[in-house]
Amino acid sequence: MGFTIKQIASIAGVSTATVSLAMNNKPGISPLTRNRILKIIESLQKESGQSSFSDMVKGSVRFLKIVKHGHIVNRDHDVFIGSYIDGMDQEARKRGYNLEITAITANEIGNFMAHLSNALAKGLIVLGTELNAKEILAFEALKIPVVVVDAAYDFIGLDFVDMNNMESVFKIVRHFVDNNHRDIGFLWSEVEACNFAMRIAAFEKALRYHDLPYNSKYLYKLDSTFDGAYQGMLEILRRGQKLPTALFSINDLIASACIKAVKEIGLRIPGDLSIVGFDNLPICSMLDPPLTTMDVSKKQIGQTAMRLVIDRIESVPHPPSFKISIGGELVVRASVRKLPDVPRT
Repeated sequence: MGFTIKQIASIAGVSTATVSLAMNNKPGISPLTRNRILKIIESLQKESGQSSFSDMVKGSVRFLKIVKHGHIVNRDHDVFIGSYIDGMDQEARKRGYNLEITAITANEIGNFMAHLSNALAKGLIVLGTELNAKEILAFEALKIPVVVVDAAYDFIGLDFVDMNNMESVFKIVRHFVDNNHRDIGFLWSEVEACNFAMRIAAFEKALRYHDLPYNSKYLYKLDSTFDGAYQGMLEILRRGQKLPTALFSINDLIASACIKAVKEIGLRIPGDLSIVGFDNLPICSMLDPPLTTMDVSKKQIGQTAMRLVIDRIESVPHPPSFKISIGGELVVRASVRKLPDVPRT
């Protein structure tokens, strides 16, 4: 395969978006930068014997990063989304395609879709983290292949690639059970997110499966921001009510806020309270104690999404839609204590 946009960008010392603007004669870059990039392309074409850039790559696939409320898609999760992008880019280059990245707000979806009809992208991967079903449903109207990542709706006729929330939550509850915990609480947020809703449902099913009590007084609703979750957990702890022996947090950000609040009132983790998070953000290994958490197969999700969209670009007729869920691995650190083995009565 010939040179890709990413390789050209590396040689030119610019972003892939800048190379794309130069190639398509779009505004947004200086004439000097445009000319320098075009000269690099011309030089590479001569060296490789290619007659045009179309010989280098088969086309472009665009990744659309959408922020709706910013409670999940924000700076704290940039590393998480970056792993999706790494997987997409690796698979795109392997298959001879270029990855383009566009970031918009949910309010800009309509304008983006209108513009996309005139764009060169052959396929689209949508970050569905903060979108509801109706917002994702709108992408069915596009005439290019669309794959949605980080969300899953069975009734929408698009391809979805997401983490397997059910399997992941069962692994977390099983870890508590293996460490003799029977009173397990849940830290959750009502912020709109498909994956959050699936984890809530999975938690109840996992408790029922293990014949454990599903106790509503151990369900703690917290704000989705660090400061909000910290203040909310402090308020709960200061009431002095009985706590479960273990807590599952719907994500790592809320778990880290909980750890701060618990330690502030003088309780020990895991001595007095065990906790497990979800996402395996970089902060998890730096907490005191390091946080046991679910590591999402982010790169594999990105690779699978890119593979799906390219298969649809290149296949005629198109097969039915796919709903793919990819499992994760529990990263065991030091935030869960093994309780004494007490026989069940």
